[in-house]
Amino acid sequence: MKHVRHSTPSLFLSLVHVCLVQANYAPYFFDNGARSTNGNMALLSLSEDTPVGTHVYTLNGTDPEGDPVTYGLAYEAGSRRYFSVDQNLGNVTLIEELDREKEDEIEVIVSISDGLSTVSEKVRILVMDANDESPEFINTPYIVQVPENAPSGSSIFKIEAVDKDTGSGGSITYFLQNIHANKFTIDRHSGVLRIKTGVTLDYEKSRTHFVVVVAKDGGGKLRGDNKVFSATTTVTVNVEDVQDTPPMFIGTPYYGYVYEDTLAGSEVLTVVALDGDRGKPNSIHYCIVNGSEGSFEISNTTGAISVIKSPNQLKKEVYELKIQASEVSQEGDISVYAFAVVTIRVVDLNNHPPTFYGENGPQNRFELTMYEHPPEGEILRGLKITVNDSDQGANAKFNLRLVGPGGIFRVVPQTVLNEAQVTIIVENSAAIDYEKFKVLTFKLLAIEVNTPEKFSSTADIVIRLLDTNDNVPKFSSDYYIARIPENSPGGSNVVAVTATDPDSGLWGEVKYSIYGTGADLFLIHPSTGIIYTQPWAVLDAEVNSKYNFYVKAEDTDGKYSLAEVFITVLDVNDHSPEFNENIQEKTMIIGSPVKIEAIDQDAEEPNNIVDYSIMQADPANVFDIDQSTGEIKLKSYIRSLDIIHNITKNKDCIWSVVVQAKDRGSPSFSTTAVLKIDITEETLHKGPMAAFLMQTKDNPMKALGVLAGVMGIMVLITIMISTAMFWRNKRSNKIMPVRRIIKKRQTPQSRTIRMEWLKFKRPSNAAEKFVVEDDAKSLHNENSNNNIQVVPVPPTAPLPP
Repeated sequence: MKHVRHSTPSLFLSLVHVCLVQANYAPYFFDNGARSTNGNMALLSLSEDTPVGTHVYTLNGTDPEGDPVTYGLAYEAGSRRYFSVDQNLGNVTLIEELDREKEDEIEVIVSISDGLSTVSEKVRILVMDANDESPEFINTPYIVQVPENAPSGSSIFKIEAVDKDTGSGGSITYFLQNIHANKFTIDRHSGVLRIKTGVTLDYEKSRTHFVVVVAKDGGGKLRGDNKVFSATTTVTVNVEDVQDTPPMFIGTPYYGYVYEDTLAGSEVLTVVALDGDRGKPNSIHYCIVNGSEGSFEISNTTGAISVIKSPNQLKKEVYELKIQASEVSQEGDISVYAFAVVTIRVVDLNNHPPTFYGENGPQNRFELTMYEHPPEGEILRGLKITVNDSDQGANAKFNLRLVGPGGIFRVVPQTVLNEAQVTIIVENSAAIDYEKFKVLTFKLLAIEVNTPEKFSSTADIVIRLLDTNDNVPKFSSDYYIARIPENSPGGSNVVAVTATDPDSGLWGEVKYSIYGTGADLFLIHPSTGIIYTQPWAVLDAEVNSKYNFYVKAEDTDGKYSLAEVFITVLDVNDHSPEFNENIQEKTMIIGSPVKIEAIDQDAEEPNNIVDYSIMQADPANVFDIDQSTGEIKLKSYIRSLDIIHNITKNKDCIWSVVVQAKDRGSPSFSTTAVLKIDITEETLHKGPMAAFLMQTKDNPMKALGVLAGVMGIMVLITIMISTAMFWRNKRSNKIMPVRRIIKKRQTPQSRTIRMEWLKFKRPSNAAEKFVVEDDAKSLHNENSNNNIQVVPVPPTAPLPP
């Protein structure tokens, strides 16, 4: 379509320019065919699963004059707007979700304009199907009534489902879940539900079946993927009852009893039968087929069986009745039937319970007095008991049992028929103890065994026990530990021991005594068990702090037990520290301490721990003392005699120190001693003799005595050696050659005054001190006939130092 543009000015101007105006041609769309992605959107088809916002097409056209064109989209009134367009580029975008099942065609007016002329076209866009719908079952719920005698393989219902999709996505196939456990099958295409071949329904076993049916579509594309949708539904199959099952007896087997006091016409028992078809049951008719022998009858409607003769007219003990139960239809016809056997036993009436008898008739209490701990297996002969049941047969059978403390006695016999003598035997002698039970009480129970009534009777058995001396006194502990201070006076209580004897009377009285090497200082009260010290006993922890002895508890029969007693004497601070001398003299070498010691005779700490302190010193503030060891030393600043001479004008340097020794007891004791200290400097002489002299400096008589003893020993050894050599030479008859002894004059050596005389070096051989040595080599006579004899000169005793 071409449109000519006309100017709107006045006619005059139009006439003037008519020759200058050229015709304007309208723009137009390109027609690129149905499968083109650009053009006029003619024959465009879109899948309904196209996402919103997708660029689905490009409008494309041109203007003959080459003017720029714009594009537009329009819809009829009331229509939904599915697309939008870029007016300059012509790009068409989906702005609304498509749904083929609601709208399969969309009409759109597309337009192209060059600014002067506009060309519009109505185009139809086809919406293509996508598999976006699931199958849906129609006419639900599915409830099917099927008689139980429906033949196998028969069709019972048709299931129908629809899918709004087209093509394969709209095709539906059917199948069942749990097909192996199911009694039904379904046609895949038609949805017809059938009973499986070879399978029948049974109302009595299962009245309802629930069949789960699945409808599945053929699948199709959805947003690029192949999708398959399905739906499920449940078919309820109710099975209808059909009269095809015979009646059934309930509560079989049946047993009845006719007792000796049963009256004729009394009901014995009732049988019950029900129609096997529970849906619409028929009524039941009962009758006795055989076994009655004219003694029993049955109600045709209720099934109640009655005895029509008195029990003494019944000839048999056991009757077996064959009962028939038949179904009666609504028309009154008797159809199927079933049989049951009823056993009826004629029994004696159990109307006598067991009864206990003594020597004088029926009795329900028996008493006996006996000593405790009888021998095991002994029979309680003082109990004379008989038991009897006057019924007959099984009604006269009963059991005997003792009810009470278990395991002490047993009863014989345990099972009785009609009558028996009852014997009670000791089973556990240790449990028959007077100290535990003064009286033993039991119930003797007789109870029937096989009777429904379980008649029973009881008798009281009372056994009074007499005591025997069967217990030994027993101490409350195997040993007793006691403590007593050493300053306790004589007769002081130490500890109380306790022993008990559970026997009664004189057998339970306990007498105490003690014995053992450690019991000399102690006594025990024979009745109370209180242990106390002898009146003259003096305890001293320093002499003996531990005592150990035995205590004995004895009853009047001589049965006894022992316990051990351990007594500890507690130390008391009753000794003061003591110095060996109250006035002592010590020599102190500057730099070395002197020690003073006091001894506390107490036995235990802290009573015997001594602490030392300086009470007074002249001059003061010169000495320190170690509190624990008693070592006294000079202050650290005193290192020489010069410092001491500066402190005091006393040149002999003998100072007095008052030392106190104090124990740690409570109360505490102390003593003092005066220590005179002579202070000297360290001597230059070394060796044991110098050390000895320094140690005995304060006691010169001791040093003199030691030196005199050493000199006396040396003189004695010299005399003995000289005498031995004299007698040896005198007894020899050999003539020794004359020897010339040439002696070299000795050069006198200068002597240096030293203190070496203080060193006593013991020679390795005492005789070496008396050997005469020549400067020249001695001449030896090697011939035995040499007649020159040299008379040895006896040695002189060494000079005293």
